[in-house]
Amino acid sequence: MIKIPEERELYACLQCGYCRAVCPIYAETGWESNNPRGKLFALKQLANRGPMDLVLGRDPKPGEDFKMRLYQCTSCGACDEVCHVNIKLAHLWEELKEWMLEQGFEPLEAHKAIREKIEKTRNPYGEPTDKRDAWLTDKSMLSANPEVLFFAGCTASYRVGFLGQAVVKILKAANVKFNVLGEDEWCCGSPLLRTGQTGPVKNDLAPHNTKAIETRGVKAVITACAGCYNTMKNDYPAIVGKPTYDLYHLSEYLDKLIKSKRLVLKKDPANKSPYLGVKVTYHDPCHLGRHARVFDAPRNVLKAIPGLQLVEMPYNRESAHCCGAGGGYKSAYNYTSESIAAKRVQEAEEVGASFIITSCPFCQVNLNAGAKKIGSKVKTVDIVQVLEQFI
Repeated sequence: MIKIPEERELYACLQCGYCRAVCPIYAETGWESNNPRGKLFALKQLANRGPMDLVLGRDPKPGEDFKMRLYQCTSCGACDEVCHVNIKLAHLWEELKEWMLEQGFEPLEAHKAIREKIEKTRNPYGEPTDKRDAWLTDKSMLSANPEVLFFAGCTASYRVGFLGQAVVKILKAANVKFNVLGEDEWCCGSPLLRTGQTGPVKNDLAPHNTKAIETRGVKAVITACAGCYNTMKNDYPAIVGKPTYDLYHLSEYLDKLIKSKRLVLKKDPANKSPYLGVKVTYHDPCHLGRHARVFDAPRNVLKAIPGLQLVEMPYNRESAHCCGAGGGYKSAYNYTSESIAAKRVQEAEEVGASFIITSCPFCQVNLNAGAKKIGSKVKTVDIVQVLEQFI
């Protein structure tokens, strides 16, 4: 008989269906096997052979179909929020993916390719390691005695360099001394942890990044990527122990700077900012919101911007709908991922927002893809892109 991780969770599940009501994948496919309740029911059948299985000597085991259902998940954590018996479902799915690979199953091809790139180049895009900090055009701003270390993340380093540049501009305006890891910054490991490929993270990435940070003696680390933040906050301590530094998502650090008046926001004198005179709304990234419980900081930052008209979508904070890009889902199921994003864009349209502001580069990319899919004029931008216009 197979041994399933966290088998007690199978018996705790009430099969109530609350998780089904909030699952973005079930909303797209309509298949019971795609929602948390269905997956737990299937696991329970595998863990408990019926009378005919015993009579016929059958030993049911999970197959490729079940593996596919596990990977058809955005790791959004919405199921965690509504579970009446407090099953940590998002964590369970990651554990089960790892378990399936231990049983001899292969990762999805898209996820296998990501692992190979990370193992070779220390980033999921396969870009050169020595170009890691190429986005930082003026290295003279780096301090030998920094207050904070900016962990840029792979996406800001190789795909959306403007995000890192905006961060630097804001830190400079607040007179914050900072530095970066440069070539010593490796992928945080989030793409591998979310797809069950934990080996490289536990054995290589997490220990390296932690050592690279701690040997520099910094007291605080900030990152603008929700995935990096969630991984370093919630996954790293179990792998490498409690950190010797304070970890902030950029929105939290900006909130501190504004409240301490180190960062003073100005009105747009020429009134040229596209964010003024229109409604904007904030999208909670799943890894920053539900997983890391950061809800207030980004909203505080936006409310501090003079003249910004912030409106909320009906589903926000703990109940925010997923953009569809997390958990390795976009890399394997791009079409459906963009359909999920398109629904979120429509929610922004319904409250009259011209811009969606978020704190995650993956959300930004996918929500813009979703808008393009349905021909929407709503544009998604990162919070730092907005803030930099008011310093």
